Parts: sequence; structure tokens; C-alpha cells
Amino acid sequence: MADSTRTATLTIDGKSFALPIYSPTAGPDVVDITKLYAQAGVFTHDPGFTSTSSCESAITFIDGDKGELLHRGYPIDQLAEKSHYLEVCYLLLYGELPTAAELEHFETTITRHTMIHEQMHNFFRGFRRDAHPMATMVGVVGAMSAFYHDSTDITDERQREIASHRLIAKMPTIAAMAYKYSIGQPFVYPRNDLDYASNFLRMCFAVPAEEYVVDPVLSRAMDRIFTLHADHEQNASTSTVRLASSSGANPFACIAAGIACLWGPAHGGANQACLEMLKEIGTVDRIPEYIARAKDKNDPFRLMGFGHRVYKNFDPRAKVMKQSADEVLDLLGVENNPLLQVAKELERIALQDDYFAEKKLFPNVDFYSGIILEAMGFPTSMFTPIFAVSRTVGWISQWKEQLADPAMKIGRPRQLYMGATLRDYVEIEDR
Repeated sequence: MADSTRTATLTIDGKSFALPIYSPTAGPDVVDITKLYAQAGVFTHDPGFTSTSSCESAITFIDGDKGELLHRGYPIDQLAEKSHYLEVCYLLLYGELPTAAELEHFETTITRHTMIHEQMHNFFRGFRRDAHPMATMVGVVGAMSAFYHDSTDITDERQREIASHRLIAKMPTIAAMAYKYSIGQPFVYPRNDLDYASNFLRMCFAVPAEEYVVDPVLSRAMDRIFTLHADHEQNASTSTVRLASSSGANPFACIAAGIACLWGPAHGGANQACLEMLKEIGTVDRIPEYIARAKDKNDPFRLMGFGHRVYKNFDPRAKVMKQSADEVLDLLGVENNPLLQVAKELERIALQDDYFAEKKLFPNVDFYSGIILEAMGFPTSMFTPIFAVSRTVGWISQWKEQLADPAMKIGRPRQLYMGATLRDYVEIEDR
């Protein structure tokens, strides 16, 4: 951590304590309370850790007021427009954009790791057919540590590297197999002649009875979805991965923990919730009714897919995702899909409504990604697994960074205890 030249003074019961203040390369200054308990005998209280820095990181920076998202300093819109997912993976993992030779080697490595151990197929068959794909992914990813013993030693840098490559490569295969299993179709094996996004689409939608050719527009849209969700700083699932990692857990267990956390509707399930809202609205003529409900303070209804907890301006990812949504809908058409008709009309009305503009309730990345995935033919149950595929590289990058941090300690939040104080046990006959 950088040296501190400034301090903040905290006074408790007439006694003062000096707390170092650090200035990051971007973002607000940070008051270091590491030694507060030892010196003053008090904790801080911050539910949700919304005002607490939990780590030092050089991977992703978000400025919610400006609507800015940077990966290693590069704006997300530039990466989504000029780069592609595996190049962004390299950037997140290693800190710099790769040379042509480095990228070719990295892509080859990932491609050669896309197969999963054949015995792992038995894990899928142990689940009920109607199991949610996220439940399947949590179990299968966690079980990877039982198959890949040569990449579970977190103290071995080479094993950490192998685990990183395996997880990035195999996650699309696992997600696609979870989907195929849920709809009763045979698994489709990956192909080494296809790019990352095209391979995933083929594994999801191909069948043995006929040849499947991936449309480049859909492949590009899928790649952008992966890119735009690759990392998002210290969100709930990333913090879960870091917390699990702090105990020394193996990488597969840590990523499985991240998947479990991502499953929550307030996190990775937001785009699914958005599509379910569109289904509730049902038809274009009912949109004014729901717009009115969203404006009514006494109505608990909220428009899903609008606004963002971090971004107080337009979500920078949404601008790129909107472009992809327009391309996909132009290709596939919305005339015969009432759900997509509702989405397009709701977007148009909301962007023109002063109420939404004043409150910064712009369509976010979840709104557009849900529209794209629905148009492609994915059921809503697959939205969060696709998010997990995207975010895997972010989790791994944060995991690797934490293990290399000499200041790493096992996570151990404190609490504000409000329960009963010391009391003696009462025998059952005396209660």
C-alpha cells in the first residue's frame, strides 16, 4: 500500500487516534482502520460494506457518477467495440493487452482445455431433469477439484495458472451441458475450430441430427455479453470468491462459491427478473399502466432493468449492449414475438419520459442482455449461467491477485452484537 502523508483524527471519550489516509490512483481517498480495534478497542459498523474497502486491487475501476468502467485502465466501450472476450480475459489476468503472438498462444491454450473429464458426465445425470442449471453448475464446478488434482495447490504458481485456464475454458462447456441436460437433449462436444462464443452457441443449440452453423451476428453479440460481464470490481459474488479464497480453499471451490452467490435475483438474476417483468406486462398496450405503477410511490412495483446501484448515470455497458440488441433484433425480427415488442416499446417510452431521466433510470446492461438472450432462444433459466461463464475470468483474476497480495488475511468481519448477555442455563423442569 502507498505511504500515507495525511491522517484523520478520531476522538472517542476525549482520547484521539490518528488514522492513515491513502490516495488511490482513481476514486475517493481511503481511511485505514486496520489498527483501530487494537488502539481504540472499537469496531466500525458498515452493513453491506458499502463504505468499506476490503482489498487493494489493480484490475477494475468503476466511477458510478461518471458512468465509467475501466479494465486495467481501458474503457469498457473501447474493449467491447475493438477487442473480444478472450483478449479481455488476457488483459484481466495479466494486466496488459497481449501481443499477437501472446494472444494466439492464449487462445490455443484455452481452446485445448474446453473438454471436460468424461466421468464428469455422470454428475449431470445425477441431477433431476428439472434442476435449475445454476444448481447444476454449482455442483459440477465444485466437483472439478475431485478430477483435476494437478491444479488445486494454491501455493504453486504453475498450478494456479493451469486452474485459471481450465476454468475459463470449461465453464462454457459445463453451462451448455447443464442446459442440454435440462431439456433432455444429448451433450454437444466443443470444437477446436470455433471461437469461444461460437463454440458456446453451438454446444447449446446444435443437435446430432443436423449441421449447425453459427450466425456471426449472434456470435458477436454473445461475445459482447461475455466481455461486458467479465468483471465488475468488488461486487457480491467477487467478494464471495475472495472471502472463500482467504481461507486457502482450492480454486474450484472458490469459483463454485461465486456461482452460488451470483444466483441471487439481486445480483446475477437481474436480467432474468427483467424478462419475467416483460412477461408480466404481456402486451404493448399495457405498458402505460406499468409506467404509472412505477411512478407511484405507494405501489411496490418497480421496473426491472432500469437504473443501477453503482451507476448514477447511464450504465456504460448498456450503450454497447443496446447496439448488439438492435443488431440481433434486426436479424431475428420482433414482429412475431410479443415479449420483444414490449421490450422495445418500453425502452422507447422510458428514454423519452422526464421522470426516468430525472431519476437516472436508464435501461441497464441487464435489460438489453435479457432481450438478446431471449431473442437467441435461451430460456430465462440460462441467463444467470451465461453470466457465470462471463464473470469467471473476473473471479479468477481477483482470486489470483489476492493470493499474490502479502497483506492477505482470512476474512473475518466483526458484528454489532444485540443479543442476550451472559446468563446461566436453566434446567428443563424449571422453564
